[in-house]
Amino acid sequence: MPKRLYARSLIIVIAPMILLQSVIAFVFMERHWQTVTQRLSAAVTRDIAAVIDMIETYPPGDNYADVIRIAQDRLQLKIDILPPDPLPAPGPKPFFSILDYSLSEQINQQINRPYWLDTVGNSNIVEIRVRLEDKVLRVFARRSQTYASNTHIFLLWMVGTSLVLLTIAVAFLRNQIRPILNLAEAAESFGKGRPMPSDFRPRGADEVRRAGAAFILMRERIERQIEQRTAMLTGVSHDLRTILTRFKLQLALGGSKMDREALDQDIDDMQSMLEGYLAFARGEAGEDTGLLDLAALLEKLSEEAKLRRRRLSTSLTGSPEVHVRPNAFARLLGNVVGNAFRYAKNVDIVATHARGSLLIIVDDDGPGIPADKREDVFKPFVRLDDARNQDASGTGLGLSIARDIARSHGGDITLDDSPAGGLRAVIRIPA
Repeated sequence: MPKRLYARSLIIVIAPMILLQSVIAFVFMERHWQTVTQRLSAAVTRDIAAVIDMIETYPPGDNYADVIRIAQDRLQLKIDILPPDPLPAPGPKPFFSILDYSLSEQINQQINRPYWLDTVGNSNIVEIRVRLEDKVLRVFARRSQTYASNTHIFLLWMVGTSLVLLTIAVAFLRNQIRPILNLAEAAESFGKGRPMPSDFRPRGADEVRRAGAAFILMRERIERQIEQRTAMLTGVSHDLRTILTRFKLQLALGGSKMDREALDQDIDDMQSMLEGYLAFARGEAGEDTGLLDLAALLEKLSEEAKLRRRRLSTSLTGSPEVHVRPNAFARLLGNVVGNAFRYAKNVDIVATHARGSLLIIVDDDGPGIPADKREDVFKPFVRLDDARNQDASGTGLGLSIARDIARSHGGDITLDDSPAGGLRAVIRIPA
């Protein structure tokens, strides 16, 4: 079965119509067409039998001129009396011809003499030859006298009206499906972090309108929740920054140098953690989508690799311009690659942009992450205690922020084993 609602709806409309027409056509062919043809063939055969009786009962007269005249005027049959030559060889029978079957059956029943029949071709005349004792009777009858020839009119009317009704149904069905497609497009845009289409509004059937209205309310609640979360954390960060500034001022005014250096380091760490928490909560949600030059971003990462004395190889296939939130996506890739720089000496980036999808694979030769802990590193504030946690700095939010940004674009980040021996990060984004 097709997966799309439009195709399924068309089948729901077309299938019953085809089934109904098939049943009607079968009943018509079986009851009407065949019965009428049999009766017409029987009538013509009776007329031929009557002509044979007249020929055999009455004297020939002027070469059966009266019989020929009566057959033509009264029975609408053109007859000829031929010499007693052998009948022609039977011709090829059509694959399906109810006329051949009906005429042959009636001649065998009513006349029961050797005969030859020609109904093949598009001619309007049917030729019948019957062998008598010392002569051959040749009869020409109109095909309409023996055959229900108006069947095609019924079939044409049935098929024609069905096509007209189907065209109207398809047009109305398309109008009913369009609001659902618009709703799906709006939901997809919202899932990718893009603004909702400006012309979107609930329309169509009542159920579709209710779904559209529910989606708009859901989007408003989510945006309001994000705004409230960002506003709350902004206020908290402002208050904490005030306290941290006060700590710095007090340390500057008193205390020994050794104590002041340790406390300054603690304050710097607290400020770095606070900025990380705020960035994670904000998630770059307020940024509008735009075009990002992926080639320029990879070049920037290459310069960072030189500063950090790491070897970085990059590869880009497809268009370098991707439709994302530029700052957020740059932070996503920066967090993933920076995490690789922290624990590995060699990093490889392979980016593929094709068919509306962006795939970025980041491989490193670091210590890697056990398979059972790869999902844990995406949880906020989780820092592993294995070999990849040699650096004590950080808040454990880098990969959490990266996945949050990826999912806000409608994509995701997964971790796997790298052919280089370390960790592989796979970023998939619809772009």
